[in-house]
Amino acid sequence: MIDLEIPKKFVPLVKQAGSMADEVFRPVSRKYDLAEHTYPAELDLVSALIDGMTDSGASNGAGAAGSTRAKDGTDQAPASTDADEATGVTKPASGKKAGKVNKNGANMSSALSIMQTCRGDVGLTLSIPRQGLGNAAIAAVANDEQKERYGNRWAAMAITEPDTGSDSGNIRTTATKDGDEYVLNGEKIFVTSGERAELVVVWATLDRSLGKKAIKSFVVERSNPGLKLVRLEHKLGIRASDTAAFVLEDCRVPANDLLGDPEIRTEGGFGGAMQTFDNTRPLVAAMAVGLTRACLDFTRAALEKAGHGQDWDAPVAAQTYASARLVQMEADYESALLLTLRAAWMADNGKPNSMEASMAKAKAGRTCANVALQCVELVGVDGYAESELLEKWARDAKILDIFEGTQQIQLLVVARRLLGLTSGQLK
Repeated sequence: MIDLEIPKKFVPLVKQAGSMADEVFRPVSRKYDLAEHTYPAELDLVSALIDGMTDSGASNGAGAAGSTRAKDGTDQAPASTDADEATGVTKPASGKKAGKVNKNGANMSSALSIMQTCRGDVGLTLSIPRQGLGNAAIAAVANDEQKERYGNRWAAMAITEPDTGSDSGNIRTTATKDGDEYVLNGEKIFVTSGERAELVVVWATLDRSLGKKAIKSFVVERSNPGLKLVRLEHKLGIRASDTAAFVLEDCRVPANDLLGDPEIRTEGGFGGAMQTFDNTRPLVAAMAVGLTRACLDFTRAALEKAGHGQDWDAPVAAQTYASARLVQMEADYESALLLTLRAAWMADNGKPNSMEASMAKAKAGRTCANVALQCVELVGVDGYAESELLEKWARDAKILDIFEGTQQIQLLVVARRLLGLTSGQLK
């Protein structure tokens, strides 16, 4: 049974993450919003702090495992999982039956800490070194030798392509075996931390005629001459986070840099590659929950200053319009929070959570975007001007309803699960 109080072992982590948001991220938030593509030097200190907390056992994954991948979209049958305590994602279970334990592990700690850091700045949270989706993919799919070899290196994730829309199963980047190497050719867009990371996990197909089951992921050194940076995207929000586009031209990678099983399996091949996302979608939902909290706190303080404080004992109909709107937004926030905690808890306890992860992502992402714009409306000029961070938060909010699978894709995943249909039966 999920306990809705913050686990005692995570209280110090949550406090430290909250302090990081208030004392480190917010003071420089506008600076890096205006200086897009400039690496936030303050993150070196943050990264060192996270490393220290992890080494001391005070953290079970304090960073953010997220991606500004614009669209993914295919669902898979989730496997029973155990938590990988170093990364905040889960990995295949090794003989332990799901449902036999009740624990709050790496997924829960990551979600709780992300909620706090994203009160400060979502883009800065996404830019913390060695905390990206590529690292999550390595933890979820790589074999033991690969995990040891890649260690604590910073890995970005390259999935989205210009022509694949929201269907990751339609990836066109190819990987052709040539002796002890694979040769990769294709194009990738919306790669979070693509310029800054040391490694890029690239999704490619071994045989386009075989569809999803031939898709594999490859670890590519950022310095590989066949991986060519085309541009850095100028974005509406999360400008502190770099978002890159790449072309792969005869990009040669060693065969042992293919993550996991190199064989094409009729069953489970694509599900293995997709395993990462049932664990990272709750973390993206946590980003949205944290940013929603920031918007609501700012708006409540502004309304109280203007003489429109809330009376929680009075019915909504008896309160001012602004106060009533805030009550309704708080209700949406609470539902998004609870869905997110449930999805993270299920991942920690080895329970299939594909539907719940998509529910959390869909609810939290849409709530964040809606709440941010309503808060701008309620506080007037303070919400629209650059004098306050609310203007920036409203711009940052939209990506949380798009990346890691769009709102529409999340609802499609939920519908498939509820109706018991496959992706082929319900598109």
